[in-house]
Amino acid sequence: MAESVMQELYEQEEDTQKGRFLTFALGSESYGIEIKHVTEIIGIQPITEVPELPEYIKGIINLRGKIIPVMDVRLRFKKPFREYNDRTCVIVIDIKEVSIGLIIDSVSEVLSIPETEIVVPPEVGKGNNKYIKGIGKTGNDVKLLLDCEKLLTEDEVDSLNNIQ
Repeated sequence: MAESVMQELYEQEEDTQKGRFLTFALGSESYGIEIKHVTEIIGIQPITEVPELPEYIKGIINLRGKIIPVMDVRLRFKKPFREYNDRTCVIVIDIKEVSIGLIIDSVSEVLSIPETEIVVPPEVGKGNNKYIKGIGKTGNDVKLLLDCEKLLTEDEVDSLNNIQ
């Protein structure tokens, strides 16, 4: 009985999160990430570098006793590094049972984008859109909607699991 109630509550929670995206900026581009992946948003923290990680994995942070690797999304997307400032945030998300912090320029807002307003990204070159799940249309703007599952490869998830 209690199990079915919990399942129903979980499904209701998923319904309220469906179509909701946390939007953020990287330079002049706007991105969105499904709210269901987001654990929390924090300011930039002191980062401890870990040797032999890819350049875009800046290191680890200690978040209330939990060790979390942090990825600079600018570097992951092959954009130039930008000094962190008071607008720089870390979005803590869960990917494949690993918590990771995404360092972004600034958080914008939480938006509801109906499925009818989301289109598949155009095929340009090969592999250029591997991190983009869709393009959300909001008024005159567009938001590049990230596919959290593709931000890290299986090997990267495994190596990050080893440092947590």
